[in-house]
Amino acid sequence: MVNPSESAFNARRLKAMAILEKSGIRKSNYLPPATTLLWKMGVKVPPPHFASFASTATVTGIYFGLVWGAVMWLFVWSSQGMGFSAASVGVVFAGVLFGVSMAAYYAYGRKKHQLPTWQSLASENVVA
Repeated sequence: MVNPSESAFNARRLKAMAILEKSGIRKSNYLPPATTLLWKMGVKVPPPHFASFASTATVTGIYFGLVWGAVMWLFVWSSQGMGFSAASVGVVFAGVLFGVSMAAYYAYGRKKHQLPTWQSLASENVVA
């Protein structure tokens, strides 16, 4: 049996994907691998162009900060003897900068292509 909230999310997601496909935005841009992975894990997140600025900044910033920080620690900072607190400041700064940049990028695309809001996709009057 399908959970009603899950089927509502899937209906909204299908509408969003149809709109994005017609928008002229490249598929690799509107459907990044991280979003696909989250969906396969059962996490209900909207495509990046439909997510809020804050959630996009938070998710992309944390993801980038952790991955970039781990790579920098393994290959650069540990051999330089950098302390954990200094490395943490660098990770937080890079994560915030990247997260805000990506959120601004997706917000610009949302405005440029005049995409509807994620909430409006729940109503029946939005045509894909």
